[in-house]
Amino acid sequence: MRYLLYCAAVAQIFMPTALSAGPKDAELELIRQQIEALRNEYESRIQDLEQRLEQAEDQARKAETEAGLARQQARAAEVAAEEAATGGPVQAGTIQEKINAFNPAITAVLQGSMNSYSEDPEDYAVSGFQLGGESGLPAQGLTLDETELVLSANVDQLFYGQTTIALHDDENETEVEVEEAFIDALSLPGGAGLRFGRFYSDIGYLNRFHTHTWDFRDAPLGYRALLGKQYSDTGVQLSWVAPTDLYLRIGGETLRGNRFPGGDATRTIGNSQSVFAKLGGDIGASHSWQAGLSHLWVDARDRSSSHSHGHGGGDSARESFTGDSNLAIADFVWKWAPNGNPRNRNFKFQTEFFYRDEDGRDTFTEDGDTALLDYDGTQKGLYAQAVYQFMPGWRIGTRYDWLSSDNNLKVIDSGGLDPEEVLEESALNNDNHDPWRWSLMADWSPSEFSRIRLQYNRDRSRPETDHQWTLQYIMSLGSHGAHEF
Repeated sequence: MRYLLYCAAVAQIFMPTALSAGPKDAELELIRQQIEALRNEYESRIQDLEQRLEQAEDQARKAETEAGLARQQARAAEVAAEEAATGGPVQAGTIQEKINAFNPAITAVLQGSMNSYSEDPEDYAVSGFQLGGESGLPAQGLTLDETELVLSANVDQLFYGQTTIALHDDENETEVEVEEAFIDALSLPGGAGLRFGRFYSDIGYLNRFHTHTWDFRDAPLGYRALLGKQYSDTGVQLSWVAPTDLYLRIGGETLRGNRFPGGDATRTIGNSQSVFAKLGGDIGASHSWQAGLSHLWVDARDRSSSHSHGHGGGDSARESFTGDSNLAIADFVWKWAPNGNPRNRNFKFQTEFFYRDEDGRDTFTEDGDTALLDYDGTQKGLYAQAVYQFMPGWRIGTRYDWLSSDNNLKVIDSGGLDPEEVLEESALNNDNHDPWRWSLMADWSPSEFSRIRLQYNRDRSRPETDHQWTLQYIMSLGSHGAHEF
């Protein structure tokens, strides 16, 4: 009896729990069934999508195959038409090459600046040197410095062509100039190179680079005084790259010689000639260097220049030189970038030394009167610059320029002018002053196609100190090829 009562008590205790567990088990089972139903539904949908994707890919492959066959048929028809027109076979790739010939790489480079000077830029001179070409300073205030339009393309499998058209302001007019228009031969054997047309000479280091690639707003004083900022001419260049571990390139040029430091060419070609040699290599993964020697011979005829009397004001006179001009340049460049990657940080040191010897006759003209001088002079100079990119897009740099002249002048015929005044006012008179200049710059390049630069020059090209400030912009539109070393 007691056992029955005990069982009844136990049953009384656990019966509610058993009754309450029943509905929960039913709820869990219902959830399991719903999850299984959703799984089956999604698997069905995924299988359907996979089938549709496979069908679409099959259709795309079929369409691409049909399009390829259509292109081949069209190409075969073009080849057949050209063979019928020319009466002979057409080489492979000719049609595509002809299509590409009408699609050259086109680049427009926009350059401008805001300029400020403490001295009058109209009276700019470099003591002891006759200036020509584009040696002067940009105008005060906002200026449109130069706009370059560059077109380049392979003419065919044998030739490559490039032309650079420059537009720049000259007082109230816009001048259009063909800076370069040259052809390169592509298939010469043994590392030989041939260029003909108008091009920047390979003398020195900086001369062959376009202004928008320069590390400073203006040219070094040596280039300004000796080469009219930059020397380009019409002629032929032959070069050879040696099959050596170190980079070795030697070459020579024969040029028309009618651009500064030349004058009125007396021959169709050969009034100006040059030779050059360049040697370079790598040191480890982070360092590279290049050294060069070059020489330029010029048979100058009536090489004109203009300047201000006293190198600082007054009326202007004109001079022209006729004689021999020989310029030698030694250059050296060293570059550093961590593991050869210049994106984040890099450093560049660059220097050139100039030595020129001239001998001939100088004609000095003022107010219609002309004096003739015997002239024998030597000039030398150098610049050294360093540019450091300390973070992506940001660079700082400094440059030092120096020039010196030792010019012997003798008045042969005063032409009614005072001989002493002629000697004093000649641009070849160095005023017992050796020109020099310090420059500082900082620039920011948001991309490889744009640059904003601030530059300061403490300029002593003439005896007076000129504090020069420039804020420059450079913007490139279109294709943009890699720059040389």
